[in-house]
Amino acid sequence: MDAGLAEQLEKRLEYHFSNPALLEKALNHSSAAATKLDSNERLEFLGDSILGLVICMALYEKFPNYLEGDLTKIKSKLVSRKTCAMIAGILELDSVINVGPGMLKSKALKGSVAAAGLEAIIAAIYYDGGFEEAKKFIIRFFGPMIEQMDADGHHENYKSHLQQYAQQELKHSVAYEILDEKGPDHNKCFESAVIINHKRYPSAWGVTKKEAQQRAAYNALVELGVIGDQAVS
Repeated sequence: MDAGLAEQLEKRLEYHFSNPALLEKALNHSSAAATKLDSNERLEFLGDSILGLVICMALYEKFPNYLEGDLTKIKSKLVSRKTCAMIAGILELDSVINVGPGMLKSKALKGSVAAAGLEAIIAAIYYDGGFEEAKKFIIRFFGPMIEQMDADGHHENYKSHLQQYAQQELKHSVAYEILDEKGPDHNKCFESAVIINHKRYPSAWGVTKKEAQQRAAYNALVELGVIGDQAVS
């Protein structure tokens, strides 16, 4: 990989590799590798398990009153290909993954291929810096979603909650702004923020505009002190 591209990616990852070869291998798709062993598939296999473990640990600690079934529902959504592809899109992994010519225009490059690349990077960070560094990386990008999950794997109607609070307490209406979007039409993710009385509150990403707005509403409610960092029951 070009040194400049690698440096830009490390800035997005917020992690610097002591062994750049690990990052390069994590981004080497099987369609471009000389053999399967030269591809990122083994790293993907390991990264998937590390991701699952860290998410399970985080959920176990975050929701002490949830039963196994509740935790499983949330975990399944968090470690899904769709969620991993969304985070890979935020990191723009599709622009640096090494694929064969036949994959350059494939829809999978921004979907399953990018998601697999994210899992491979998790394993590469684990080998380069240890479990704690891999854990920090995962929590950095998956943590906000953990904060916004409930036992059913759905969001509360934070938009309605915020609208009611804003009208009654702040005497202003709520507006939503789409700040950014990434990915192809069939696999987009969106960044949205709440604006109340010209003030913009912390933004949030979602795989649909509605989901992004719900998460942005949650962030606004937390900043306003209406709810804590646990989901509203």
